[in-house]
Amino acid sequence: MSGRPDAIVVGAGIVGAFCARELAAAGLSVLVLERGIPAGATTATGMGHLVVLDDSEAEMALCAASLELWEALAPELPAVVEDEPRGTLWMAADEEEMAFLPAKRDTYRARGLPAEILGPRELAEAEPALAPDLAGGLLVPRDRVLYPMSLVPWLLDRLAAEGSLLLRTGVEVAALDGAGVELADGERLEAGLVVNAAGPWAGELTPGLSIRPRRGHLVITDRYPGMVNAQLVELGYLESAHQLTAESVAANVQPRATGQLLVGSSRELVGWDATINRPLLARMLARCRRYVPALARLSILRIWVGFRPATPDKLPYIGRMGEDGPWVAAGHEGLGITLATGTARLLADLVLGRDPLVDPGPYDPSRPMPDAGREAAP
Repeated sequence: MSGRPDAIVVGAGIVGAFCARELAAAGLSVLVLERGIPAGATTATGMGHLVVLDDSEAEMALCAASLELWEALAPELPAVVEDEPRGTLWMAADEEEMAFLPAKRDTYRARGLPAEILGPRELAEAEPALAPDLAGGLLVPRDRVLYPMSLVPWLLDRLAAEGSLLLRTGVEVAALDGAGVELADGERLEAGLVVNAAGPWAGELTPGLSIRPRRGHLVITDRYPGMVNAQLVELGYLESAHQLTAESVAANVQPRATGQLLVGSSRELVGWDATINRPLLARMLARCRRYVPALARLSILRIWVGFRPATPDKLPYIGRMGEDGPWVAAGHEGLGITLATGTARLLADLVLGRDPLVDPGPYDPSRPMPDAGREAAP
């Protein structure tokens, strides 16, 4: 690529990488700017779970469309991406939670997604490591698990080899608008359009975006092949994930292709403090042991924190900021990996004036937001 690019994408996480892919597929030349390394920030510190969530109609529509795009891409993915159709098992702790499962199952089936209620016996057969007193669960088999840290460099390298993309790393963007970006060293780069895909930092570059960093802890264990089969998520996860309270934990255990287990999850509103919260971590692990008691015997290799880009209404920003502002693809909280494909397709649809993948209204960057400060009060 030489000369002025058609598009500049700020951020080489998984959302930015897929936005670059969709714009390049439409024939645009794309410059991607990243201050660190590709997938080195939010993407690197999350769980590689492709999951359809049903917390709202808008969320489920984009999740389901994104999963279809992931399934179409899966045959092209190299082995290093560790893509596996593991499915998600939503675990019910008691009969009260079991009562919610028929409606949840029907919601998935209405979207064309298979879902099956498991009683205690079927649950024990599917996942022998689970606590024996669990009431049952809902298996959603089309959900997937992959390793995004390998996927993003592969994707960007392929686009660069095709000549449709130029990646610049170690570049700090100080400001941006609809026609270009200002770098920290004073250089101005111009393009036909600019996409702000800077994750939890997007609001710093585009005033008016209500995006806050939400700290989360993750734990990776040693290798225990076959201990867990599906992604295990407690039914209370949505309440934990989608309320902007000061602190929350929920059981979430992911089997990796390596035989390791990735264990979460916690959420906190603490700004950019990267300190490990030991009491909250202990609560998170205790919560996970409630569902998978064997976790107490496993060796932990590493603990880390990351920052999810949270919005007050729990939906990302996808679209243009005003009539002549930058385009935005940010604010996905813990769903950035799942929604990367659908976000990029929807953004490209809007840029090019095509029929949109899903109704873009719920994701409009100019939409009114609830009072984030009141929701975040402890």
